[in-house]
Amino acid sequence: MPHRGGRASTAAEVAGAVGGELRALQGTGSGKALSDEGDRRSHSRIVEMLGEQFPDDVIRSEEGPATGGARTMWVVDPLDGSREYGEGRSDWAVHVALVVDGEPVVGAVALPGLDLVLSTLEPPELKELASPPRMVVSRTRPPALATELAARLGAETIPMGSAGAKIAAVIRGEADIYVHAGGQYEWDSAAPVAVALAAGYHASRIDGSPLRYGQPDPWLPDLLVCHPSLAAPALQALVDLA
Repeated sequence: MPHRGGRASTAAEVAGAVGGELRALQGTGSGKALSDEGDRRSHSRIVEMLGEQFPDDVIRSEEGPATGGARTMWVVDPLDGSREYGEGRSDWAVHVALVVDGEPVVGAVALPGLDLVLSTLEPPELKELASPPRMVVSRTRPPALATELAARLGAETIPMGSAGAKIAAVIRGEADIYVHAGGQYEWDSAAPVAVALAAGYHASRIDGSPLRYGQPDPWLPDLLVCHPSLAAPALQALVDLA
């Protein structure tokens, strides 16, 4: 879907610029108030841009009204990493994905702090696996599962903010694995997972089953995104740790 792929990339990039401009104007001392306003403005811009060309499409956004499941659906996170955004950090992102029959077929992740957009339109090349492998974990509350998995795989850990930034780090070759088992919403991962899959990375539930989006309930219990060479040992280790 090249037309929608281009629109997703443009919408993510423009919304990211809106957030960046707001932060530059207001500074980073406003905390939650700044993050809330950034979320609101980014959401409005994305919905406006998608609605102009695809007025009949369903949009599921973190900042929008609740939606049920749909065969075809846009899944949007206008500002992933609100804490990092409000603190003036670079590890925040904007996610725009299109889901068809449960699969994220189009995705764009804007990383305004890095002046970069990752997209299924032109997915990055698969990077080499580092030795030892590097695992991105939450910078504020790394879960015990991630720490135990890192020990099993002999991986180094890298603290980082938003889920989008973590998956983007894997896609960019700055990390090799990301695991999350504390539950997220579809908008936290649909776009970066779409790009990761398009680039040749592994993405699944932690039991190895496919990630499914556009479901009636947007809650997604867990996920694993990693270099394909790490998929088998990581999934086995996750079984052992369960």
